Amino acid sequence: MEIRWLEDFIALARTRHFSRAADEQHVTQPTFSRRIKLLEEEMGVTLINRQTLPLSLTPAGEEFLTLCEQVTDRVRLTRDRVREISAGQQRRIMVAAPQSLLPQFLPEWLSSTGWQDRIQPYLRATGWVASDYFQALGRAECDLAICYWPIGRCDLDIDTSACTYRVIGHERLIPVTGLDANGSPCASLPGSRQHPVPWLAYPKRGLLGSAVKAHLARLPQSTYLTAQSENLYAAGIKELVLLGYGMSWLPERNIAAELSNGTLIRAGDSRWDVPMELRLYRHQDQHHAELDSLWSELAPPRS
Repeated sequence: MEIRWLEDFIALARTRHFSRAADEQHVTQPTFSRRIKLLEEEMGVTLINRQTLPLSLTPAGEEFLTLCEQVTDRVRLTRDRVREISAGQQRRIMVAAPQSLLPQFLPEWLSSTGWQDRIQPYLRATGWVASDYFQALGRAECDLAICYWPIGRCDLDIDTSACTYRVIGHERLIPVTGLDANGSPCASLPGSRQHPVPWLAYPKRGLLGSAVKAHLARLPQSTYLTAQSENLYAAGIKELVLLGYGMSWLPERNIAAELSNGTLIRAGDSRWDVPMELRLYRHQDQHHAELDSLWSELAPPRS
């Protein structure tokens, strides 16, 4: 199977139109249509529903699109790295990190290491769940991964045995809420059975959700929460908190401005804060000169 067939399929999925996709791929429509047909024959399934306007993907096509994007991304990344090596350039280190760490923490950390020009964020990773980072490290899709990690015992179903890490920072998840029209807090911990606190939650089996759950279980005081929604991303939860839909635990760095100007306030005192480490992971079997050089400059390894 040729890589251009995968690129053709991605273009068709994006445009939902054979002529426009053919133009994007710089081929005639008959040639483009023939390549898509050959792709379907190679896969042994129908990927495109040609009976709808605009065109749509079959369920198999939707699944295949995800795989195409992953494969073409890896081919692009490999091509870029090979070209860097061929040109005699130092290889850039690809680091995966949650979106919430990109605005403040990552620039600060890069500045402290002096590796701003050698490390590049892998932006596709901003939509990943925690297990995705370790799978990507294992297949060398990225070189490093920065993760929030709970301090203290926590029930996490994530296999990190093939990786090693450095602790490169700390963070706290702080319970915050917005203000109602009267300037009063929209929510306040711990709540009660009769009046549970409206909670904008992370997925229970996600890393941040597990950290919050474990911390609350360690507190001597009962907490009464009623989940209004679940969202994987702190940025999305923050928007809902600002709109007054309840409270949630958010990374301190990401709400410093709102706490300062009063658009967000604490929903509970410091005993409700969830301490977190910021861990930098690498796979033990992945090596290249730039990565090994950076790793040797950081604090002693942990297993």
